[in-house]
Amino acid sequence: MRRRSFLSGVAGLALVAASGHRVLASAADGPVPPTARVEPVTETFFGRSVTDPYRWMETPTDPDWEPYMRGNAAHARAILDAIPGREALAVRISGLTGSNANAGAPTVAGGRLFYQKREEGKDTAALFVREHLDAADRVLVDPDSLKAGGTHVSLDWWSASPDGRHVVYGLSPAGSENSVLQIMVVDTGEILPERIDRTQYASPFWLPDGSGFLYIRLAGAAPGSREYYLDSVCWLHRLNTPADDDVRILQRGQYADVPSDPTDFPFVVIDPSSDHVLVAMIGGVRRENPLWTARLDDLLAGQPKWQPVATVADEVINFAFKGDDLWLLTTKDADNGKLLRTRMSEPDLVGAVVVMPQGDLVIENLGAAADALYVTQLDGGYQTLFRSQDGGALEPIPLPFEGSIQQLSVTTDQPGAYLRLTSWLEPSGVWHLDADGRVTDTGLAPKPDIDTTPYELTRDFAVARDGTRVPVSIISKKGAPRDGSNPTMVEAYGAYQSVSSPGFDTRGIAFLEKGGVQAVAHVRGGGEYGKRWWRAGRKLTKPNTWRDLIDVCEHLVAQGWTSPAKLGAIGGSAGGITMGRALTERPDLFALVVPAVGCLNTLRIEFSQNGPPNIEEFGTVTTEEGFRGLYEMDSLHHVVDGTRYPAVLLTHGMTDPRVEPWNSGKMAARLRAAASTDSGPILLRVDFDAGHGLGSTRTQQDQETADVYAFFLQRTNHPEFAPA
Repeated sequence: MRRRSFLSGVAGLALVAASGHRVLASAADGPVPPTARVEPVTETFFGRSVTDPYRWMETPTDPDWEPYMRGNAAHARAILDAIPGREALAVRISGLTGSNANAGAPTVAGGRLFYQKREEGKDTAALFVREHLDAADRVLVDPDSLKAGGTHVSLDWWSASPDGRHVVYGLSPAGSENSVLQIMVVDTGEILPERIDRTQYASPFWLPDGSGFLYIRLAGAAPGSREYYLDSVCWLHRLNTPADDDVRILQRGQYADVPSDPTDFPFVVIDPSSDHVLVAMIGGVRRENPLWTARLDDLLAGQPKWQPVATVADEVINFAFKGDDLWLLTTKDADNGKLLRTRMSEPDLVGAVVVMPQGDLVIENLGAAADALYVTQLDGGYQTLFRSQDGGALEPIPLPFEGSIQQLSVTTDQPGAYLRLTSWLEPSGVWHLDADGRVTDTGLAPKPDIDTTPYELTRDFAVARDGTRVPVSIISKKGAPRDGSNPTMVEAYGAYQSVSSPGFDTRGIAFLEKGGVQAVAHVRGGGEYGKRWWRAGRKLTKPNTWRDLIDVCEHLVAQGWTSPAKLGAIGGSAGGITMGRALTERPDLFALVVPAVGCLNTLRIEFSQNGPPNIEEFGTVTTEEGFRGLYEMDSLHHVVDGTRYPAVLLTHGMTDPRVEPWNSGKMAARLRAAASTDSGPILLRVDFDAGHGLGSTRTQQDQETADVYAFFLQRTNHPEFAPA
């Protein structure tokens, strides 16, 4: 299947011409970075030779790997800790985040409210329960109290039983996302003896009577292998029974009527209002997934009569159901989406009722409550809310401010909805929408004592080189000068049709206070304008993503917001492609580039643990077209010897399960080897108690943000951060 040839030798990169032997990675002494050994591997793809000088870094047991990364960590700390003003900035950031109680929208189960909140001064979010909205909080799961051996613990996910008597949840250490499933009795706090590992994507759905739940478990392949996320299985667990007695409900090949691929996750969705289940075979990062229904009792008995709902070609990207009503959001012949209604018992896509036809706005999310169907729409990142009562027309729901709906929480036995709302200059809050359409602040997330009145939002568009208008959101002090003097950090992502929606950046206030400007480039590959925006920034069209960032940055310079000597760019994960390729294509445009947990060596993606599920988004080297796209995205292979590169701050967590740390390790080594003597410093900040960032504590995030902004302000000659 894989057309690859391994050749010995050093052809392909001049820097390795005399470096075929082992060079030990050395621990950094002060500001000296570690030396990475060079051990070239050359492969030929469709007539093109590609040499990787650092393939050895992909082997975590290599004796040089950990010393190399620890050397990078020490080198980065020596430089970052010496920045004047850095410690004071960190203290300010900690004060800002510590005063901000961050809460999620609650789920109602058995009349109780379950929700996650990080209280003021706490490091991680805990799970709380209230008997009703006005009752006192009671802590159920507090990760801060579970820290052991110097490693923090994260609450990855949770789900309350329909009667509110039990909650199932997942915990993992050090940001690894390697969840271990546990179950708690809500009344007493008793933790049941069952422990189930490999439940990173458990996605539990409770049986209507609360006696057990369905969950997804990884198959058990070795961590780090490309098989790790393949062939997951849906299981039934009954309370107070050993995990070894769990019943296999659905896996690949179990039923001929439900075909699936190795990358598919078998989601079996249960709702107490319906006697049917909905099965979705979620194909990694694929948005369009096949669906089936069956009676729950038949499925539990091992004799389901499957009824097909949709194939991948039908492009169903979201759904909701209540009783026998099934709503489907499809983008087939409708890039902005259209909403259909059919029946769970007799699904018929062809004869489905069109509830909401395609319009100018993108239909994004939906949820069924007892009183109505709730639908969110998207316009360039900003969201609006609609509802349909008793099958009637969709009516708009006025929201307290323009921004984004971070969470829409509904249950089929309760009217109304809970909403988590935010905007660029509006901290996140939890609001309740009642059956009469009134939206009120619940007080679950008290407003922090942060004054946003000195700042303003500027909504603008940059014209990309192909004429496309790319939105850019700019947050600055009111009356900020337009003389090119503002230190300006531009954030960009651009993948998976993910939207860079308005959101309040508590830590960013400390940067704004120093005269900084924040900007978000809504580049193609994201979902700000639906499917067409995503298609224009993936696989062979992926160059639009980083070139949109470049064009936005040039627009900001032309408008006087900043200048290349004052300009930074930051992006994480798949946004690492955007950062790395903007860096390698226009190194002259930036003072600092920050690829955070970045994907920087795309030719090697599919051979990593999280690679196969991402082929749908990025492509595969097993096809000529896929190789061309991946090579163009690959930042490592676009580093050019003798180039003057700006300062670069790569960041990574060593337990990252999504983007392997060797992406950053290789890029740091290659940049140092290639950069001209007048280039900026290349730092690799490594956290050995962190992963991809999802499980990082408040303190970890505060410290990383302080490092980024302090380094940026020093590189842009801010007087408070200038070397002594």
